[in-house]
Amino acid sequence: MADWGPVVIALVLFILLSPGLLCQIPGRGRVVEFANMQTSGVSILVHAIIYFGLITIFLIAIGVHIFSG
Repeated sequence: MADWGPVVIALVLFILLSPGLLCQIPGRGRVVEFANMQTSGVSILVHAIIYFGLITIFLIAIGVHIFSG
């Protein structure tokens, strides 16, 4: 049996936390901008920190597992 939990969680978080796709923290003109498709270095850093924190919580603290088969 394969454990698909880490793969699914990482993929979903990567899609949701791509800077500029759904939201951007911090934005160019405001603190939060939605669907502007522009990004900056600070925004990439903030989204990377949020991604690392959430994936750590889901995979290590909670222990999400999805088994196939």
